[in-house]
Amino acid sequence: MTCELTEAQLTLQQTVREVAGAELKPGVGQRDEAGEFPAAQVAKLHELGLFGLVLPDEYGGGGRDFLSYVLVVEELAQVDAATTITLLAHTLAASHLNAFGSPAQKERFLPPLARGGKLAAWALTEPGAGSDAGGIKTRAEADGTGWRLNGNKFFITNGSRADTLVVMAVTDPDRGAKGISAFIVPGDTPGLGKGKNLDKLGFRASDTVALLLKEVRLPAEALLGERDRGFIQAMEVLAGGRIGVAAMAVGIARACLEESVAYARRRTAFGRPIGDFEGLQWMLADMATEIDAARLLVHRAARLRDAGRRFAREAAMAKLFAAETAMRAAVKAVQIHGGYGYTRAFPVERYLREAKLCEIGEGTSEIQRLVIARELLHAEGPCDLSI
Repeated sequence: MTCELTEAQLTLQQTVREVAGAELKPGVGQRDEAGEFPAAQVAKLHELGLFGLVLPDEYGGGGRDFLSYVLVVEELAQVDAATTITLLAHTLAASHLNAFGSPAQKERFLPPLARGGKLAAWALTEPGAGSDAGGIKTRAEADGTGWRLNGNKFFITNGSRADTLVVMAVTDPDRGAKGISAFIVPGDTPGLGKGKNLDKLGFRASDTVALLLKEVRLPAEALLGERDRGFIQAMEVLAGGRIGVAAMAVGIARACLEESVAYARRRTAFGRPIGDFEGLQWMLADMATEIDAARLLVHRAARLRDAGRRFAREAAMAKLFAAETAMRAAVKAVQIHGGYGYTRAFPVERYLREAKLCEIGEGTSEIQRLVIARELLHAEGPCDLSI
């Protein structure tokens, strides 16, 4: 598959790069330190149509391909990862609605999410169910006229600010993961309790909360897709979400490289720029090479998704490699900055805190390795890695 971008994709990439510099960069460090949600920045990106970029134009979306989306994600993450993860979580939930919602559900919920300035959240994770996503305990019981939900969710990005949530709950406790269904829950539904933003290591400006569902009553039409198919839906949606996280990781890694190159040019030691020293040059060379490789994996996975082909393995590969690339790049960036890198005087310490989440969120690196290995072992015929 070619790595060339279309004129429309290049134009979008350049536009978002300029927007990120003008709208997201000012105050990004202060928002992180204060844990201040980037409300104005999110509103601006909504206004530009980026929160509905991959949604169908018939519902107010941009109707763009997934490759265009990952180009946007990388450009935003290079400047402001907290705003970027807000977009990722929103797109995950909106994509779930678009993929499995009925025409009536899509007509009601997608337009406000695409162009109306409304936020979405995707609620699968629970206090005792992270990597073991099929082990969730939140229950959804049919009560004659609809559904009644009870349980707890945790680490839900956009959770306290979302106008629409996609919530996974157990509808048949005897079937394990095969007894999970998905539900559309309006953010103002009685019984839906929202916690405070968690005091996190990184992404401090993003909204990440616990949710308490206590006797949350929903109409019958709140069921999203088929009953007991929610886990299968979630795994399909997560595969696309992993490509988004991988693109975010590439953006963070790129920020590490750009800051390191700039610092190596102006910082002097022993009478010359530290960029003249071979040991530091090797670190920069490794960073640049791994970032390019990670970006190619991300683009390959996105192109496969756009082509309607299987992409779960490639998405896991992209997420695994890009996340670990971001972490290695961040560690090198702090090392290159020396003592200054260990302070908040330079943004590389923030990049290090943000890079770590890329190895955890949307499936840990260990889970990605399991996905890749199982795809290889269960594939029919030879393992074709030539795409």
